[in-house]
Amino acid sequence: MKVARYIAPPNGRFRLKDVDPDDHGSIPSKAAAESLLARSVERLRTLQEVLYAQDRWGVLLILQAMDTAGKDGAIEHVMSGVNPQGCRVVSFKRPSAEELDHDYLWRAVRELPARGDIGIFNRSHYEEVLVVRVHPEVLASEKLPPSQVTSNIWDQRFEDINAFEKYLSRNGYVIRKVFLHISKEEQRKRLLARLDSPEKLWKFEEGDLAERALWKQYMTAYEEAIRATSTKHAPWYVIPADHKWFARLAVANVLIDALESLDLSYPAVDAKRRRFLTSLRDKLAP
Repeated sequence: MKVARYIAPPNGRFRLKDVDPDDHGSIPSKAAAESLLARSVERLRTLQEVLYAQDRWGVLLILQAMDTAGKDGAIEHVMSGVNPQGCRVVSFKRPSAEELDHDYLWRAVRELPARGDIGIFNRSHYEEVLVVRVHPEVLASEKLPPSQVTSNIWDQRFEDINAFEKYLSRNGYVIRKVFLHISKEEQRKRLLARLDSPEKLWKFEEGDLAERALWKQYMTAYEEAIRATSTKHAPWYVIPADHKWFARLAVANVLIDALESLDLSYPAVDAKRRRFLTSLRDKLAP
């Protein structure tokens, strides 16, 4: 599956309205997508094994979306075949008191994957130019000196994030960022499904409706953030998410493309080491 078509161009011209949330590419059905996903998961497992053995690159996948867009489901299905030893998922919630006593990138830095690992951020430092932008009261709670809260604060944060991700790229991190783009109507259907299904009722929160009422503001914040921070070394993929089966397959292929772009190989064993290892065979003889 080709996912390059969903990359937001690094030229500052991205428009969210150019991506149809109902799009499912050339994938004809859910059954076809699930079959392809099974093969993609197997390919991802193989690549992750070599990534872990080589121990040189760190891979960071950032997932952002509105509520119900399918971040959790994508993680569950895409990473189902990957060795847990080389993969870690971090969900970023409301900042703690300790986190508010530091700069806003501090908690992201603490959770970066090690070399050889795949790290997944379920939400991320981008909340600081999304939720915080839509809710000014959150910015007021961040203890910034008043002189630092200027009319340019969002552009400054875009600049800081770009510099942070460039620094990571220069230090062997491969960064891919995914926005699961769900339509407002599809979100309505999924929220209703939560209310109608006893096994999903626990997921419903009244705050979901409050955030839904701010849909337009969120779409503006997402569009501007993606436009300002989609770069060659850390591109944004805007994945249509009205069909969960398509979004999961697309996310899997974003990761596969990232791993296949690297010079992955198992660590080489020189001739001297090979001779030594061969000599050990005698000790394993029956």
